[in-house]
Amino acid sequence: MTDVVIAFLYLSILFYLLLGGADFGAGIIELFTGGSNKERTRLLTYQAIGPIWEANHMWLIIAIVILFVGFPTIYTTVSIYLHIPLSLLLIGIIARGTAFIFRHYDAVNDHFQKVYNFIFVYSSFLTPLFLGILAGTVISGSIDPQATDFIAAYIKPWLDWFPMSVGVFTVCICGYLAAVYLTGDASSPNDRALFRKKAIQMNLLTVLAGGLVFLTAELEGIPLVDNLSKHTINWIALATATLSLPLLWRSLQKNYHYLARVLSGLQVSMILFALTYSQHPNFIIMKDRALSLQNAAAGNSTMQGLGIALLAGSLLILPSLFYLIYSFQKRPFNIGKK
Repeated sequence: MTDVVIAFLYLSILFYLLLGGADFGAGIIELFTGGSNKERTRLLTYQAIGPIWEANHMWLIIAIVILFVGFPTIYTTVSIYLHIPLSLLLIGIIARGTAFIFRHYDAVNDHFQKVYNFIFVYSSFLTPLFLGILAGTVISGSIDPQATDFIAAYIKPWLDWFPMSVGVFTVCICGYLAAVYLTGDASSPNDRALFRKKAIQMNLLTVLAGGLVFLTAELEGIPLVDNLSKHTINWIALATATLSLPLLWRSLQKNYHYLARVLSGLQVSMILFALTYSQHPNFIIMKDRALSLQNAAAGNSTMQGLGIALLAGSLLILPSLFYLIYSFQKRPFNIGKK
């Protein structure tokens, strides 16, 4: 049953990146859109993510609950040594959600709309940044349980070049996914052209940010390339993500929106798989030891109950969630229609 729980954990992380990440990316796209296109982008973003943005945080909640119940040592380690970026991540999620609601449902349309817009777009940028920083820190080997001062124990592990580069990489992925998804939601040729251009730009930035991750890993002595080289399947996954780029760009040019979405999701999934599998069996790498999901798992009875709860819950919740997404994807998008 432990393997079932681990599978749910990784799937939750993947779906949060693909769905919740795209929601963050909508704010990132808005942040880097100027002029007359900003308002059109804002309206289309609201129509696209408005009904389901909060439901996407379910995946993060599931991942946290799995770690809390099934892998308490890992949960405790992250909560203690990375409490600063973790707290900033959660504050960003709350601030973003609050601003998103107020800027669309505030009864008075006044100067506070600028405040709401500011909070929404910058928290959309900073939240995935800290999500990536967390991910980069847990595989960097920089957490030092033997540290004797506050800076060394709670700041230096995550405030470093490699975690920051992973954070930037995560931001680029989120913006890339959002641009691809919004290309399919746009109704007018002008809007589709705008988001197609954004998708290609964010795709190129993601490739550059990925190169930055490898560069900072080498500079800091993190064996990222060596870990990837341990298993051929890692390079197959990365090659699949890379070789699908021309097909993705062709799909965007031909307005094959569903194929473009599938390909972008496949790319991100392959990248996440390669980076995750390269660390196997470790989940957190520290200076003095590493923690794997297998050796940090709770007792058999706990894992048995957690696995049964996840299986039963998926049968009840997932069909409703996918029907919700399907229902709102069937709505007409009339913003900017010509």
